[in-house]
Amino acid sequence: MRRFTFPALVLAVGLLILADLLVVNASLAGVAGVVIEAVILVAAGAALAAGGSLAIRRARDLRARRGDPIGALAVLGGMAAVLVAGLRPGSGGASDPAVGWIVVALIVPIGATLFALLFTSTLAAMRRSVARRDRESLVLVAAALVVLALLLPLGGEIGAGLAASAGWVLAFPVGSVLRGMLIGVAILAAVLGARTLLGVGPSDE
Repeated sequence: MRRFTFPALVLAVGLLILADLLVVNASLAGVAGVVIEAVILVAAGAALAAGGSLAIRRARDLRARRGDPIGALAVLGGMAAVLVAGLRPGSGGASDPAVGWIVVALIVPIGATLFALLFTSTLAAMRRSVARRDRESLVLVAAALVVLALLLPLGGEIGAGLAASAGWVLAFPVGSVLRGMLIGVAILAAVLGARTLLGVGPSDE
């Protein structure tokens, strides 16, 4: 008998959540709720472990004087500031005003800066795609320009019409593509888990 592997666990959890969405049953909903809470706890533990690993690695880089010392100090200082603001005596945790100030004054501007850099790199990639003149790239660039035009911050009836059109495009054409991609990824993950659980390899096909 094959041992209970991680893909089997993922497959079982996925089937349980899918059954909870398709079947109205109080007992099944309770079990699915417990499983979802357990998954959230596991994800939170993994996030804490990843944060601790990042802090240890940056501290080692700083002590060994390798890599970027300024970047290491920024990472460690940022983590320490958020931890002190959220865990100090009398703090309200994630809802504490000090934590909110750090997020609004520091993290949000940094994220906006990164997205601004992403925008310029996207424009460069768009220029290269147009220069290549293949059909897929031209269709992608045309769709991006249409969505960008619909999201222009205009007022009046024109702005309202563009906003309504943008909402329709995002909800139906773009949303349909994204949902199709998610369904395809879920099906592939379920098939891969079933193949691993049943021991089906390329030689068995």
